[in-house]
Amino acid sequence: QVQLVESGGRLVQAGGSLRLSCAASGRTFSTYAMGWFRQAPGKEREFVAAITWRRGLTYYADSVKGRLTISRDNAKNTVYLQMNSLKPEDTAVYYCAARVDASGSFYYTLTKSYDYWGQGTQVTVSS
Repeated sequence: QVQLVESGGRLVQAGGSLRLSCAASGRTFSTYAMGWFRQAPGKEREFVAAITWRRGLTYYADSVKGRLTISRDNAKNTVYLQMNSLKPEDTAVYYCAARVDASGSFYYTLTKSYDYWGQGTQVTVSS
């Protein structure tokens, strides 16, 4: 069992930067594959970025590639999402998600692949 708590969301101007954090409870955090998703009003939750636990391999949605960076610090039980060159279309509630991955080599892009979710943090980008 793991509990996830996101933080760092706020109002920012287009072109600005933010860093979101997701703190996880549980001593086995290092064996969890992690992901970030987002949900804008009236839209379905969509994949943003994912990271494996073994070598920290990453994968991104095309819409954020080159602007957002996912990383993790297993010693701090925390996963991060560095957001640069933000656009108004990045406005959404951002969620982190976790699932056990015994191999440590896979990342996951589907919401149904994850077992644990945080409560979300609001990111609003003004034009």
